[in-house]
Amino acid sequence: MTTATAPSPPTAPASPEGGHFWADTGLVFGRCLRATLRSKTSLYFGMLQPLLFLALFGPLLTRLDLGQEGSSWQMLVPGLLIQLALLGGSYVGMGQLVERTTGVVDRMRVTPVSPPAMLLGRTLRDVVQLVAQSVLLVLLGLAFGLRAPWWGIVVGLAFVAVLSAALAALSHGLGMRVKTPPEFAAIANTIVLPLMLLSGLLLPMELAPDWLEGVSRAVPFRYTVDAVRDVFRGDFSTAGVAVGAAVTVGFAAVCLAGAARLFRGRSQG
Repeated sequence: MTTATAPSPPTAPASPEGGHFWADTGLVFGRCLRATLRSKTSLYFGMLQPLLFLALFGPLLTRLDLGQEGSSWQMLVPGLLIQLALLGGSYVGMGQLVERTTGVVDRMRVTPVSPPAMLLGRTLRDVVQLVAQSVLLVLLGLAFGLRAPWWGIVVGLAFVAVLSAALAALSHGLGMRVKTPPEFAAIANTIVLPLMLLSGLLLPMELAPDWLEGVSRAVPFRYTVDAVRDVFRGDFSTAGVAVGAAVTVGFAAVCLAGAARLFRGRSQG
């Protein structure tokens, strides 16, 4: 006599918060990082513009009164770090768009890898790349004459990492929604250029007319670059650092939430 055995309940799929999520994130991160390391052209040219500003624009500031404490290098290098995060992070979604249009994203979508892991893995790759480029930029700045405490440099790089994560994630989300690379470039250029000019990355906004200086207060990157300049001067406990940290973290939270929504919405529809 045999007895019927009740079927075992189906195993629930692993939630994004579980171990599978982090394993999937590491898998996507490793794949994207290897692809980046194979593309030497993107690595070299990604650093070209900040280095040109450092070598060709920096010496012009050494004899100018910039209206701030510290040397001109303590003003310029933090601005170039934020510029690197802004430009580098904003355009990474172009690669996401190409992968989507060529079917790479669709092939990954039929695997057990969750969309949040796909987004986070790509974003972490971008953060690693931009922070590595930032370290090189700081080292070259030291060779040109930058003087900053080591802990100030570490805190400044932390600002770069948070900002890079926010912009890269949002860029990947945009890459899942925009149809063609020209559309993506048009949107990114229209948004990034005014933000870069109004953030005081190359020159402090205290030198601007009152109306322009007032408009710049609505741009979050201004507070980030002001905070990085403070820590590069060794002023860690200023109000500017606290405000910059709060604005940067808040901006990152909004960007990451928006990016997750854009990524998830596309993958479901």
